[in-house]
Amino acid sequence: QVQLVESGGGLVQAGRSLTLSCAASGSIGTIGVMGWYRQAPGKQRELVAAITSGGNTNYADSVKGRFTISRDNAKKLVYLQMNSLKPEDTAVYYCKMDYGFLHSWGQGTQVTVSS
Repeated sequence: QVQLVESGGGLVQAGRSLTLSCAASGSIGTIGVMGWYRQAPGKQRELVAAITSGGNTNYADSVKGRFTISRDNAKKLVYLQMNSLKPEDTAVYYCKMDYGFLHSWGQGTQVTVSS
């Protein structure tokens, strides 16, 4: 059974930084796209950033220039470096990994940015 576990969330002041990590365990095999999503209260879950196995990245317009996604294929890890955080970045952040025709989600980690 594949399990994804996020870490690194917390409460920070606006303008500060946080780094989220997501580790995969279990028989996940070769991982394709790894991504970070977020869901704020009363809003739909949205894509924040994604990275392919080849290192190509895609970002939501709202985080371009502030967030950086990276991955460690050998360790089955994906990271999200978040700089210049804003109150509107407050949300539960989820990682997602695609492998073959399947995918898994993490349980989410709360990020709260105070003004």
